[in-house]
Amino acid sequence: MTVPRGARLRIEVKIESSDFVASAYKPSDEPTRPGRQIVFLGRSNVGKSSLINILLGAKKLARTSSTPGRTQSVNFYRINDTFWFVDLPGYGFAKVPQEVRDAWGPMVEGFLQRRRDDIALAVLLVDARHDPTGLDRTMGEWLETAGIRYLVVGTKADKLSGNGRSRSMKTIRTVFGEAANAVGAVLASSKNGLGTRDIWKHLDQALLVA
Repeated sequence: MTVPRGARLRIEVKIESSDFVASAYKPSDEPTRPGRQIVFLGRSNVGKSSLINILLGAKKLARTSSTPGRTQSVNFYRINDTFWFVDLPGYGFAKVPQEVRDAWGPMVEGFLQRRRDDIALAVLLVDARHDPTGLDRTMGEWLETAGIRYLVVGTKADKLSGNGRSRSMKTIRTVFGEAANAVGAVLASSKNGLGTRDIWKHLDQALLVA
């Protein structure tokens, strides 16, 4: 990734405003205001909404739930009135009704295809306590095929010891490290803010050069 000559790489975006705008269940529900998009993907209950909240310093902007599979829409958040955070429905939870699981693929893949040129970076969340699942790997492969650059974030890392974090990072890098469009990996926690600054460095750079 190349930073344009003369551009100043900021360390962290200053969040001046963050607003929930819409929940989209079909393409016509999606906001049409311009702006680059940071897209969050991952398994149900992996912590997408919690990560969005801590990145924005807003405890309740993105709704969180202890019930996996609750988020079944594409949720749009307008940041600084210039770019978007987009929270996609979680995948891989067996207790979600079959019709919801059947709708997930077309909804998410359709969104990524339509908005591919607007996506500055995808953030693929995996649970740091476990090896990436087959669905996590498939999502990474899909992003590769679509030509979308992505950052892998291992969530819930506060629940691991130092050695556990090292093992988790090694596994994530082994699984995704050779992917052409993977820009890096970060371990994070929405409980103590671990990894937040490193994630923002990637987001800021992606938005700067997009």
